Amino acid sequence: MCRFIAYIGKPLILDEVLFKPINSLIKQSSHAREMKEPLNGDGFGLGWYAPDIDTNPALFKSIQPAWNDLNLKYLARKIRSNCFFAHVRSASMGGVSQDNCHPFQHKQYLFMHNGDIGGFDKIKRHIRRGLSDELYDFIQGQTDSEHFFALFLEKFNKSKISFNANQVSSLLIETIHEVEDLKKIHHSTEGSYINAAITDGNSMVAVRYISNPNDTPLSLYYTTGAQYECIEGRCHIHHNNNDENKIVLITSERLTDYHGEWYEIPVNHLLLVDNELVTTTIPFITS
Repeated sequence: MCRFIAYIGKPLILDEVLFKPINSLIKQSSHAREMKEPLNGDGFGLGWYAPDIDTNPALFKSIQPAWNDLNLKYLARKIRSNCFFAHVRSASMGGVSQDNCHPFQHKQYLFMHNGDIGGFDKIKRHIRRGLSDELYDFIQGQTDSEHFFALFLEKFNKSKISFNANQVSSLLIETIHEVEDLKKIHHSTEGSYINAAITDGNSMVAVRYISNPNDTPLSLYYTTGAQYECIEGRCHIHHNNNDENKIVLITSERLTDYHGEWYEIPVNHLLLVDNELVTTTIPFITS
């Protein structure tokens, strides 16, 4: 069901979280600890911001398994960014192709997803029917994730609001509600698992959602602090005296065995990270 990492804060070399930790994302691509199936070898993707060059993020995707891609290994050592997404894929919807690899990018926005939308085959056409020509043509792959992102962008464009954590969280909730309403209309009783993150490079929102609270949710954690440091696989998040966040890291699995440094995002909650890196956890609002 995929694994991902989202980072925002003081510029960091990607290698510090992708390769160096004891439970790095690359380790999770072959030996995920908190999945029944430990392999996530159906491709990977990176999206990162270089604000001194452009407000739109760079993107690198491959259908190679992340653990076996030399380009990823060398690039990660030479890219420093204040905000980036990384995702390793276990294909559950759509074939193994670059178009189906996360993260998905539209203008200055990045989105990625871990999980699946139950009964997507029954509602896919109805999601597409409600999209503008721009966003209909934006979709290049077959995944439920990319369709969900397009539906969110449709709502975002129509709302004419600025991208900030509070407003984005409300639109994410609206998007999930619309998906669940479509499932009811078209008689889909399958459960949905939506662990997702979205950013514009300045703020970020993550959601951990499950439609049936009796099912087992997918794991999702976060950590905050003043500095992230990784030396010989021993990675720590350091804090300062005034508790002002300089980094926020959201991960499908804890990167280290220091459990006290990680917080689990509660089931059916969202984590909001504003442009000052202040974090807030809010409950998912049911209809």
